[in-house]
Amino acid sequence: MRKLQPINFDSYQPLREIVCENLRDAIKKGILEPGERLMEVQLADELGISRTPVREAIRKLEQEGYVIMMPRRGTYVADVSEIDVKEIFEIRSALESLATGLAARRIEQDELEELQNLLNEIEGYMKENNMEKIVETDIKFHGLLYQVSRNSRLVGIINNLKEQLARFRTLSMSYPGRLEETFNEHSEMVEAIANGDVSAARDAAEHHMERAEETLLKAMRKFHKK
Repeated sequence: MRKLQPINFDSYQPLREIVCENLRDAIKKGILEPGERLMEVQLADELGISRTPVREAIRKLEQEGYVIMMPRRGTYVADVSEIDVKEIFEIRSALESLATGLAARRIEQDELEELQNLLNEIEGYMKENNMEKIVETDIKFHGLLYQVSRNSRLVGIINNLKEQLARFRTLSMSYPGRLEETFNEHSEMVEAIANGDVSAARDAAEHHMERAEETLLKAMRKFHKK
């Protein structure tokens, strides 16, 4: 049974990047499930392409933590354990705190206004219960927050860690009460940044990560019980 749609070649991107995006999106949406074996020939056939860009995409997804390549056993969609989540958040908490503290020092007025505008957009989408737009705008919010830290290496490391749990973003934010909590936590972060209070900004970011970790773990346990 075909799971993936053939590649649309009307794109300026290199084929390997298009394939990588397609496979990554399929994993995030659960079309390709944790523990599922990925066969290059089958994927290439479903996508209507040769095996080479599939192989290149799988290697990149392995680096991002989406797949695991096991010698003599094949390639599988990576599962994420509670230990994985805890380890990732342990690192992310420290890095998000650093990024938010740097933002409090380095943000410009127009960037602060943009952060606040993104918060307002999220609040509007919450009233509409538009989860897709909430997630999309949340990604923009954090992206801008990292950008204004003005530390490109820090941004690269955080984004890599975020990608490892990206497939669970909607699951976590859909957990009862989490949207409102997230909005309040973001508001505290922006307020501290606006005040130039580095210590408060770092504390707010750490609190946000702690609550995000707790909620994701609860959501994963609930999901696995189904």
